[in-house]
Amino acid sequence: MPTYSLEQSRTAKAPAIAVWRGGLLAALAWVAFALFTQFYPDGGKPWPFTRELALAGAVAGGLLALLALLPGVFTRSVARLRPAAAWLVALPLLLGLWLLVTAKVVLLPVPFFAPPQALIEVFVDDWSRLGESLLHSLWLLLNGVVIGGAAGFIAGVAIGWSHRIGYWVHPVLRILGPVPSTALLPICFFFFPSSWSASVFLIALATWFPVTVLTWSGVASVDKAYYEVARTLGASGRFLVWRVAIPAALPHVFVGLFMGLGASFSVLVVAEMMGVKAGLGWYLQWAQGWAAYANMYAALLVMALLCSGLITLLFLVRDRVLAWQKGAVKW
Repeated sequence: MPTYSLEQSRTAKAPAIAVWRGGLLAALAWVAFALFTQFYPDGGKPWPFTRELALAGAVAGGLLALLALLPGVFTRSVARLRPAAAWLVALPLLLGLWLLVTAKVVLLPVPFFAPPQALIEVFVDDWSRLGESLLHSLWLLLNGVVIGGAAGFIAGVAIGWSHRIGYWVHPVLRILGPVPSTALLPICFFFFPSSWSASVFLIALATWFPVTVLTWSGVASVDKAYYEVARTLGASGRFLVWRVAIPAALPHVFVGLFMGLGASFSVLVVAEMMGVKAGLGWYLQWAQGWAAYANMYAALLVMALLCSGLITLLFLVRDRVLAWQKGAVKW
């Protein structure tokens, strides 16, 4: 019979999970930011919400320290945050630099350059007006993007599939494509009954062009062998469009939606500044008129978060719709 030593008979211990060093470094950076915010004196007037900002930094540092020291307990959270470790360290450093040159040393003149506390004050005191502007902008953007995206998808499929339709539409694309949608603002405000409908049209136009071009390119670049195999199996023309051409062109369609979303966002802001009576563009114009630069920076931050959130949502939809092409999509 085999014999076992005392060491072999002991129960094997589970391997220890290493501490997440990047998270620990980020935690130290956030705690340092909190201490700097709270105890380094302001250079000019004392800013409100300084204590709250320091408390937020300390909480962020504590949470990151907890994740870094117990990575085995919070496996999913650490796995999601690990790629962003460098940004988690850089963010408190950038915030501290911003705080230093505005509130602490006052290298940048106030009120033209507001510290982080001023933006927090705007979000707390003016959240109703800012939130209403955000909802108006989101509703206007969704109407324009949906209309422009649907029209661009239909036009792109039609041009890519039918040479006859492409013969008539292609020159229109070459003429209207290079023209910025914002250049048509005076004409649209004249022909449309309201500034809101004119803005929807301009946003839809900015979305329509890239979606049309990329969808057309996707349909036209489908391998001819796919069509031949489908025809051999008895597929009709409608089947070729819906089951072969469109699925193969979907990666191009999402690229067009991505480009159209960025273009439509810039048109949204300009249109709201020119004629719409509510929205983030209108809020920017209002803040500039009253020299409320903190409100202006807060609106810019909301706009950046809105655009980033919509693009992230688009990527999630793309990953869900193109799950069958996993590995083939590189963007």
